[in-house]
Amino acid sequence: MFAFLAEQAEKAQEAVEQAPIIGRLVNQYFGEYAYNFEMKYTYPKWKWLLAKFGSTPEAAFGAYTPENAIPWYTIMFILACILSLILIWIMRGKLSEDEPGHGQQTLEVGVLAVRSMLEDIVGPHGLQYFPVVMTFAVLILVSNLMGFFPLFVSPTSATSVTFALGLASFLYYNYIGIKENGIFGHLKHFAGPIWWIAPLIFLIELISNLIRPFTLGVRLFANMFADEKVMDSIAHLAPGYTYWVVPVFLMPLSLFVAFIQTFVFVLLSQLYISEVSHPPHDEHAHAEDDGMEIVAPVLT
Repeated sequence: MFAFLAEQAEKAQEAVEQAPIIGRLVNQYFGEYAYNFEMKYTYPKWKWLLAKFGSTPEAAFGAYTPENAIPWYTIMFILACILSLILIWIMRGKLSEDEPGHGQQTLEVGVLAVRSMLEDIVGPHGLQYFPVVMTFAVLILVSNLMGFFPLFVSPTSATSVTFALGLASFLYYNYIGIKENGIFGHLKHFAGPIWWIAPLIFLIELISNLIRPFTLGVRLFANMFADEKVMDSIAHLAPGYTYWVVPVFLMPLSLFVAFIQTFVFVLLSQLYISEVSHPPHDEHAHAEDDGMEIVAPVLT
């Protein structure tokens, strides 16, 4: 028992030492309050739940101390949210149709790219989901790019953040499906159109949907974590030379990874939305009328 406690304390100390300096500063001032809150409210609930599986909160999450009460990835993600708001406010500047600034033009290019992609994948009616999809894009991109700057670490290099983002996307597109089709209609589309294999298709689709938060989170985490580890390993090969020179040449590749992982997450989220969201009936009728107007002259 004492050996286990000593091991957990050692791991907690290592986590504190490896945490970014901003994380240590935040815990220095607010860690005690967070620790007391966790011990009073969340720790007993986790202890009760994990005891049913023969485990403990210490085994699952590591030792609780005031120095690590607020995880570094939580701090970094909150900073990513704040930085996203500041960045958008700065880039949009003084909005102008006649003479837009460089920041406004850059922002407009990103907005139009995501908007066009959403319209192509989901349809014109999918533009109503643009605010949430664009929020995913901005938050993930800013989180990915934070690792390029001193004192910061990309929060997307932690599974807790990427799984939370994957779960948010999962909950959102299922909410859309239930809202548009009802709970039974939403579940019915898992079964497919062929009734005699519907039970098998339903089971496969249900499992496929349930693992999507995991696959979204793992894909984003694995690429960002691997990118940071590769950069760190190369930088420490010969610190006198590789610490500054080699990472500079690898930064374009890291920048590409940051953008492409944002694109993949947003693309998959839009594809999931397209599976459960359909245009209103009046749009179907309008499309059929347009088709008849085109076919009629040919038939006559």
